[in-house]
Amino acid sequence: MSLEKFGTVSYTKESRVNDFVKHLEEGKVMATKCKECGRISFPPRADCVDCMSKDFEWKELKRKGKLLTYTIAQFAPTGFENEAPYVLALVELEEGLHMLAHMSKNVKPEEIKIGMDLKVVPVKRPDGRVTITFEKA
Repeated sequence: MSLEKFGTVSYTKESRVNDFVKHLEEGKVMATKCKECGRISFPPRADCVDCMSKDFEWKELKRKGKLLTYTIAQFAPTGFENEAPYVLALVELEEGLHMLAHMSKNVKPEEIKIGMDLKVVPVKRPDGRVTITFEKA
């Protein structure tokens, strides 16, 4: 299992956080937690940005959060051309982490309100890749 299966387009094949993809395939959204200082990181990081430790463990996220901001992309960068238009949302999770992902196509743009409750949902794509999306809570 490697990071090349994450998202619509992936530029990284191997990393010390490859298990992130395996966890998504199991329906879990995981962050990394530094065993030295306790910092929780999402996206998962193999090296702590605070203390530079390489000693981490996996922490499952509660997957609930509130919408901070969003944009509707009418034009898409390379690799996402078939997805436009789409809503890109920034959510603050209960753990205090910020997560950037697409809003589910099940959420109509006119339903989107800053501060709305959302949940993070792992998604298995038809092409075998996995990603995350936001759904209404």
